[in-house]
Amino acid sequence: MASSSQSCGVCDLRHINKPSIIWCTECDEGLCQDCQEHHSLSKGTRNHNTITIKEYKTLPSEVLKITQYCSTHNDKFIMYCRTHERPCCRKCIVETHKECLDIDNLEDVIQNVKTSNAFHDIEETLVEVAENLKKISQHQQKNLLNLKEKRKQIEKEIQKTRTTINNHLDKLQEDLIKQLNAIEETQNSKICQLLSSLEQREKEITKYRKTLLALNNTHQNYRFFFH
Repeated sequence: MASSSQSCGVCDLRHINKPSIIWCTECDEGLCQDCQEHHSLSKGTRNHNTITIKEYKTLPSEVLKITQYCSTHNDKFIMYCRTHERPCCRKCIVETHKECLDIDNLEDVIQNVKTSNAFHDIEETLVEVAENLKKISQHQQKNLLNLKEKRKQIEKEIQKTRTTINNHLDKLQEDLIKQLNAIEETQNSKICQLLSSLEQREKEITKYRKTLLALNNTHQNYRFFFH
């Protein structure tokens, strides 16, 4: 199937540019309003399958790439060679497939394929695969949500654990500071007592020195002796 659909194929041949409104899947071209009316009334084309241009533009690109014309002879495919499993135009049959015995009308082959059990099985398989892919996608979406919730839960646990550790460290710090202050206070008390005792001793020694000096200066040796 050709990919150009903006202008009417018939009018293009007459060098007239008209927008197409339908696409004929058998003629493989777009048609304007006037050509579409003639196309639908003509004996050779009245039974052709057509779709709107809007529908045509929604077709997958793989479908749009399919052509009904032979790339070698630029002629439309009309037969199907089952031996070589490929469509053939008139010239292909004469030049390449004249010895082939198993050649059928392409339209009959297409109709048989569309109504065959194999085609139906493929369609059902594709539907089943699509449903399975949808289920897998939904499951993975759910996994993403669960992963996000799990991450939030772990973050909360980390914050909770950190708070617990911080509180424990704060309490430990507080207890250590209290112990340190208590030790400082005890040592301060002991040192102050020692300093007081040393000061008292120093006063006594000073007193003794003054007395000794006075006795020595007055030559009162007997007082020194009895002191």
